[in-house]
Amino acid sequence: MRKSKLFFLTILALLLSFSAFAENSTKTAGYTIHHNAFLSNELSAEVLKQYGIRRSPNRALINVSIIKDVPGATGTPVTAKVTVTARNLRGQIRTIPLREIKEANAVYYIGEFLVENQETVAFTIEAQPEGDNKTLHATLKQQFFTR
Repeated sequence: MRKSKLFFLTILALLLSFSAFAENSTKTAGYTIHHNAFLSNELSAEVLKQYGIRRSPNRALINVSIIKDVPGATGTPVTAKVTVTARNLRGQIRTIPLREIKEANAVYYIGEFLVENQETVAFTIEAQPEGDNKTLHATLKQQFFTR
């Protein structure tokens, strides 16, 4: 349990640290989609080992969480069917497989993929919250520097 909290806190810290560079959430249809992409070597070796993620300057992660907006409160994490499609500047398209991670007060989806130095990737995120028939949409663009 302690390690999973460490992973969640690490992801949260990354989300907060990148917020100065770009908006990392999308509000839509009563939900907020939080999203971020970063290189795997930005996480601690302990966290990477726990989740079976290889550390590499060319391996990146995308992290997505869906929060149901609650007036006057911080919102409620929800499970969802989440898909992420990535497109680079050469027009190459790939679907990134995601793993759902549930913790005491959090649900998030992480996916791993390879990147090249200075590669810019545009992500399209689609999420259908459990028990809801609407599909939510978000986009994210990230350039990766592997050297």
